[in-house]
Order: sequence, then C-alpha cells, then structure tokens
Amino acid sequence: MLAGVGTFIYLYQTTPIPDPNKDFRTQTTQVFYADGKTPIGTFATQNRESIPLSEMPDNLQNAVISAEDRSFWTNKGVDPKGIIRAAFNNARGGSTQGASTITQQYVKILYLTSERSLSRKVKEAILSLKLQREMSKQHILEDYLNTIYFGRGAYGVQAAAQAYFDVKAKDLTLAQSAVLASVLNNPTGFDPANGPDAKDRLFDRYQYVLTGMVSMGNLDQARADKALDKLPKFPKIRASDRYGGQNGHMLTLVRNELHELGYSDQEIDGGGLRITTTLDPGVMKDIQDAVLAQRPEGFGDKQLHIGAATVEPGTGALLGFYGGQDYLDSQINWAVAGGMVGSTMKPITLAAAIEQGFSLKDTFYGNNPFEFPDGLAVRNEQDTSYGASISAIKALEDSVNTAFVDMTDSMNDGPRAVYEMAKKLGIPPTHGSQSMPGIPNRSTDLSPDDTLITLGRARVSPINMANAYATLAAQGKRAEVHVITKVVDPTNGHDYTFKSPAKQVLDPDIAADVTYAMQQVVRSGTGTAALALGRPVAGKTGTATNGKDQVSSAWFVGATPQLATAVMYVRGDGDDQLDGWLPSYFGGTYPTQTWTAIMTSELEGQPVEEFPPAVYVDGEAPSDGHAPQPTRTPKPTKTPTPTPSETPTPTPTPTDTPTPTPTDTPTPTPSDTPTPTPTATTSSAGG
Repeated sequence: MLAGVGTFIYLYQTTPIPDPNKDFRTQTTQVFYADGKTPIGTFATQNRESIPLSEMPDNLQNAVISAEDRSFWTNKGVDPKGIIRAAFNNARGGSTQGASTITQQYVKILYLTSERSLSRKVKEAILSLKLQREMSKQHILEDYLNTIYFGRGAYGVQAAAQAYFDVKAKDLTLAQSAVLASVLNNPTGFDPANGPDAKDRLFDRYQYVLTGMVSMGNLDQARADKALDKLPKFPKIRASDRYGGQNGHMLTLVRNELHELGYSDQEIDGGGLRITTTLDPGVMKDIQDAVLAQRPEGFGDKQLHIGAATVEPGTGALLGFYGGQDYLDSQINWAVAGGMVGSTMKPITLAAAIEQGFSLKDTFYGNNPFEFPDGLAVRNEQDTSYGASISAIKALEDSVNTAFVDMTDSMNDGPRAVYEMAKKLGIPPTHGSQSMPGIPNRSTDLSPDDTLITLGRARVSPINMANAYATLAAQGKRAEVHVITKVVDPTNGHDYTFKSPAKQVLDPDIAADVTYAMQQVVRSGTGTAALALGRPVAGKTGTATNGKDQVSSAWFVGATPQLATAVMYVRGDGDDQLDGWLPSYFGGTYPTQTWTAIMTSELEGQPVEEFPPAVYVDGEAPSDGHAPQPTRTPKPTKTPTPTPSETPTPTPTPTDTPTPTPTDTPTPTPSDTPTPTPTATTSSAGG
C-alpha cells in the first residue's frame, strides 16, 4: 500500500503537463471507395468556435455539470471510485471503465489518447490533479465546453448550438441547453435526427439532466416541470453538400463501424485517418438509378421508402446500398432500419428443416387453414388449399404458409431451430448486435419463442437479409458483413485491416438444396419477374402486415453465385399501410422488378454462373420434380373460425403469388399474402 502511494507521488512529481497545442493536432480524416483512391467524403474538426464562459448561459453550464459531473465544483479533479474500478477491472483482465470527472475528460481530450489501460487512467488522474491546482474551475469548464464533441461535426457549445438549433450559444433556452448536455454522453445514439429510437433515448437522458439540475439546486421544480414534458423543437438540419444524396448515409455507416472498432469521435474527426471502404461507386450508382427508375410515380420520398443493399457472397463486403431519400432531408437509412421481412424467412426455415433431417422430398400440410390445438389458425393467400401433402419445393415456390408453419411445427423445437439458422446465416437477433460490426439492425422481433417465426414477423435490415442470402449463395460459407476494409492512422498507429475469413456454417449440400428450391420461386413461382435477369437466380418474395391486416412491407431478396441483393418497400414510419395506397404492393411486383433492374446493371459483362445442383439430402429426388408421395401423415387441423380477426403486433407475414414478367407499369397481381397477428381465432399469412 505504502509502495503504491509512493509510486503515485513520484509519478505526480515527475509528470509534466504537456503542451496541448503540440499534442492535440487535428487532421482531416478521409474516406474512400473500395479502390482506395476515389473519395466519398471527409470527417473534420473545423466546425469549432471558442467563446468565453460569460457567453455560455448558466442553464447550459449547470445542465452539463448535471449530466457529466455533479461534484464538479467540489471535487479535486479526479474520481477515486473510477480509479479503483479501473484497477479492479484491469486486474481481472477486463476493460477499463470510467465515470470520469469533467476535468478528467478535458485532460483525456487534450493530452491523452482514447487507449483503455490502467496506465492511461493513472496518467489521466495525475494530470487532472495537477491541472486542478494550476487552473480555476471556471477556466477548466470554459475550455471543456469549447472542446468537447456534441455530434453533427460540432466541437464546442457554439458550433453545437448552431448545429442543433441554429442559434448562438448565448441564446440557448433551458430545454435546448438540457438537450446539448444530454447528447454529450452518446452524440450518435442520442441525435434525434437518427430516428425515433434515438429520440426516445435522448428524451430519457434529457429528463435525467433536468431532474439532476433540480436536485443540485440549480433549477426550481416549477420550471423543470414545464420543460420535462417534451423535447424542444429541432429546426431542419443544415448540412454541407458533402452529405447530400447517399453520401451522408455512407459516411454515417463508416462512422458507426469505426465506433465498433474502438475509434473515438475525436480520432475520427481529428485524427487524420485514411479509411478504405468496401463500397463500389458503380454499384452505388446502379442501385440508385434502378430504384429511381422502377419506383412508381406520384409517391413522394417522404411517404414511400425503399431500402436496398448488395453484399458479395463469400466476403461479406457491402458493395452498395440505397438508404432512401436525400440524407439532407432524412437521416434514416432504410437499408439499415429495415422492416418485417415476411416470407423471405421461408428459405431459412427450409434450411433448418433439412439440417434436422427433412428433405426436399418431404411433404407438408398445404390445405387452408393450418390450425394449432389452441385454435390459432394460419391461412394461405385467398384461402387457397394446395392439398393435404405438398412438397417442400412446391411449398416454397408458391409460398404456402400452412406448409411452412407445418414444417416448423414438425421440427424438434422448430421456432428455435429457425431462429438459430437465421443467426447462423447472418441475421443478428437483437438490435446493436456486435456480430455485425457497424451495421445496426432492427431485428428485435426475431425470437426462438415465436411460433410463426417462419412467416417473417421479425424486423431485419436489407443489409442483413442480403448477407443471409449471400451465405446460401456461397454454399453455406458466412462472412461478416462490413463496410470498412482498412484504416491507416498516421498519428497514433491505430491501424486496422479487416480479417475475418468466411466460416462454413451450413453444410454445402443443404445450401445446394435450399438454393435449388429458391430457383423454383423465380422459374415458376412468386418471383417470376426476376426471370428477366437472364441467369440463374435463387430468391424469395415477401410481404408483411402491420397487425391490422394491412400490408406494410414488400420484399424481394435474391442471389446469384456472385452477388446477393435485398430490396424492401415500406411507407411512412415503416408500419404504414401499402395496400390500397400503392398499386401492386406485393413482393413479386415492384420489389422484384427493382431487384432485377439493380442486378442487371451490376452483373453486366459478368459471366453467367450456375448454382450447384440439388443433392436431395436425406431423400431421393422425386420423380415428378415437385409432387412426391406423402412421406408422413399430415397433422389434422381443427375447423377454423370463419373470419380472420384483427390482432395486435407483431404480425405474421404474407406470401407471394407468381407475377408476370416485369413491365414499366406493373399490374396488381396477387403474390404475397398479408397476415394479421395470431390470436385464439385465426390468422392468415403468405409469401
């Protein structure tokens, strides 16, 4: 103990305060396309304007102290509990944790790197103690508020006030001050421009800050009550042209992945990094051109949203995507936000069934409806019955809901088997999964307890759906989807190169059987519009409902051996009604035609490659190709209740029905059957 104290005293006496002007140089970070030469954009720290503490409202100062360091005016510049916790975690081999004081944060920004180690934490504490003796609290607070990162490229309160509210810092209201104090904790995660989830997180933090101001005696309860009810209004974001179009979406994806790789915002915006991405400018253009050419006319960007993504099988490289409308108009990237995937989940169910010993030869219950013992019933599109026994191949081709629910029910713990297969192929089960660096997802509904998981009630991003189908196209080899291949850090040597070889997660023979069945969807099933590509395609249509028996999303996900692409159409916040609003709203129409246009451009000049032939794992090839004799007795069903009832979310999803070859103006051919959420009465679902 005495030796430790002596060491600390020695380090305190021998550690000088560095020159911040020398050690805290900011350099512009450059982001490039996959060729390493063509620029996408930059991250920079130029957006900073220092102002005196006298021009920072008392409410702002008090809000920041409430958010970041409530003992600021009385502590000695360090948090002893944080030091002890860091030492304990380091001894256990864990990561260093902090609850750093404002002084410690200031020291870290100006003098230290973002390295997480006990030695850095000790040096931070020593410099904080010394700085505390040499600078007044007011001086430290002023410098901190002129230096800290608030998000949106804004360093310091003056730039932040303009970036969020288009006002000078001195004119900030109480509510605006509380917002700026709140975003310090997580500038990206709490930015309300990043969607409703981010806004909800910000609101929770905002209330924490205001409540803290009251408890510290800096705000009376009456004023707090007026501000606590809601966030202040945010004016339309003003951003430079470098974020226009898809550029802002690309740069945001890159920043997100850099965070996952351990880079701080200070390093990203001021570290002079040189970043090479997986993105191909030609693919980005192909996707955007196809989306704009195929989307129906007369439906504005603020209502109709299209998300699309292309992933390379075997490498996991995100080659391109379309995030929706211009980034300057909306920061929601629909290639990331996603929606309920509908019957695009059925190939994943088939893979799980074959892995459990079923075969393409096996038959399942195809009549309408399929009813569980508790009375829950699943219906096919237009209440069509396909026979008491329909082959797995034909069931996928026609997107027969009852057959796939029967398939799931016939497996050993079928819902969990489908859930595990989805994870295995590349769909993370929860929001913010670390298995897909930097690619957020909304597959929060993917659950091993979902009886109707095969109907695609989970919300998944087009990026992750494309990667799952890429795994099937790569004969069962899954690569981690990613957008960054290389980072060069000339300042700190914090370099990075993507090294994550593809893993064989599914038997190649099973993958061959699944892709064979998926090819029938395009040849004569619900995805015939993709025949126009003129090469083998393994794909699946999908349509989902919003819990009110209203179609809210339409999909086509498909792959060739070279590329896998997912296309999603949604409306409003992603759950608004498509049917009755958008003509031809099924997955086999606009989504499939958009997919075909994208892939036609992307594969131009590329050789035509074939998928491996079907192996018929655990079964012989049926003589008639699609309709083998029953191999087991289908489960009996109860007499269904006559009418489906409207039910709560999450919703079972639909099925697709064959559509004709694409035309410039698609006609509304039934394909995916929307499905209301299950209840004790009935439920219908489809492709």
